[in-house]
Amino acid sequence: MQTDSTTETRIGLNALREQLRQPRKQLKGRQATDEARKEVRALIGEPPADGHRRDLLIEHLHVLNDHFHGLFERHIVALAAEMRLSVVEVFEVASFYHHFEILKDSEAAPRITVRVCDSLSCNLAGSDSLLRQLQNDMDAKVVPVPCLGRCEQAPAAQVGQQAVAHATAESVAQLVAQNQTTPKALPDAIGMVAYRQAGGYQLARQVATGEREAESVIQVLASSGLRGLGGAGFPAGRKWRIVRSQAAPRLMAVNIDEGEPGTFKDRTCLEADPHRFLEGVLIAASVVGCEAVYIYLRDEYHEARVLLTQALADLQAQPPCALPRIELRRGAGAYICGEESAMIESIEGKRGEPRLRPPYIAEVGLFGRPTLEHNFETLYWIRELIEQGADSFAAHGRHGRQGLRRFSVSGRVKHPGVKLAPAGITLRELVDEHCGGMAEGHTLYAYLPGGASGGILPERLADVPLDFDTLQPFGCFIGSAAVMVLSQHDSAREAALNVMRFFAHESCGQCTPCRVGTDKAAQLMSSPVWDADTLQDLAQVMGDASICGLGQAAPNPIRCVLQYFPQEVGAA
Repeated sequence: MQTDSTTETRIGLNALREQLRQPRKQLKGRQATDEARKEVRALIGEPPADGHRRDLLIEHLHVLNDHFHGLFERHIVALAAEMRLSVVEVFEVASFYHHFEILKDSEAAPRITVRVCDSLSCNLAGSDSLLRQLQNDMDAKVVPVPCLGRCEQAPAAQVGQQAVAHATAESVAQLVAQNQTTPKALPDAIGMVAYRQAGGYQLARQVATGEREAESVIQVLASSGLRGLGGAGFPAGRKWRIVRSQAAPRLMAVNIDEGEPGTFKDRTCLEADPHRFLEGVLIAASVVGCEAVYIYLRDEYHEARVLLTQALADLQAQPPCALPRIELRRGAGAYICGEESAMIESIEGKRGEPRLRPPYIAEVGLFGRPTLEHNFETLYWIRELIEQGADSFAAHGRHGRQGLRRFSVSGRVKHPGVKLAPAGITLRELVDEHCGGMAEGHTLYAYLPGGASGGILPERLADVPLDFDTLQPFGCFIGSAAVMVLSQHDSAREAALNVMRFFAHESCGQCTPCRVGTDKAAQLMSSPVWDADTLQDLAQVMGDASICGLGQAAPNPIRCVLQYFPQEVGAA
């Protein structure tokens, strides 16, 4: 027989269990003040009935960061409370991205932040001396940053969100004095009216209504040989078929986070003709059956973001067909988010850390759904390819290759910029025919055919066709076709050290081979005489054991310098 005390104990335990099951009125830890929550709500709005969307965390951080010129601790705590997240969860996301300035409540936010690019093309143009001069003379926060995506305008800088081409101490100082941190004028892009008058969006309507069959569109892509133009080069038609075969609902993610040093083609095309890109988006979404599209644009491209925002508004005001839901997401300064699964993590409002695969994102991608991921330029080609036909595109090419390529060319050439040229063109032909030759007083010494991660080749290999699969026998790859040209005044080992420091800065830190390997490699490469055996071993480990392409490709410059430029490093 139970005693009264036993019964009372059980009743008490049951009541305690029931109390523990109830949701807490507030999360543990530091509590948000009413004033801070009021400030946050004034910027991000009142929470909807079902609460703030978790995937909008980075967007909300941007709003706060823009308004207050930094993320104060009190606002991080308040944002966590508003979104029903732990403070740690918000802090770990905010601290991952370079463009979020986390500040103690007792600190003063910088009035203006000046960013000076220190990547290879800008370094060749003297950005290091510009940085030192600005840090000594400028009454503003001045910091070195990785590639700003304006390599043809080297040295490049940013004052707030205002891009500065061919920056000088005087031009930067003038903008700071005028407090001009956003552009007064935007690039002269083709608008909605002009685009539609030229036949724009007719193809998207035909595909959406079934007037043009989806399979016929995929066949054109397959026959043309169009491949992903963000670096990996996966055949576009095959990718569409794979994702289309997956169970609905299907989603689409567009990568415009071209952070690879030397790359600026996506920005150039977007600032010229945003609707051509958007029509490619609509066609892809219709053919594959994607109910929503997420466009991920790097934060450095403020002008492009304004243009694209307006273009999306115009499209939604005058839709040529039923539109999928389209959301424009803003990167926050993380090169790793150019990797497709890291980008998806960032779109979901998380740290941009690559996922282990399998499963591949075509099967389990954004929000756990099958996802079609594409680079901007791939979609930019869609309308032209389908209208003109696969044969027209494939008719171009040199040295046994087919198609056209957009090359981002920077460095020691007379006329840097985005060059539309036949696939398979050689570096020598590209420089002579499209760039006006080498810059005055410079002769060709070496070149990087595929940006920071694509390796470095000497002048004697300047007649190798530039295309997918042609550079691998030489230890290089074309990637996003970012070509950086070096002359007799430059050093291949210094170029390799510059890009390795970039990789060390941009490693997400998730895997040890990349996090430790890139930093250790940069230290070893700083030595007057390279320890070739140790660097080769380190390159092997990084290439074999890193989770994603950053760590796997980072050793390419090491191997190339050791193979092609041993005289620069004292290696046998």
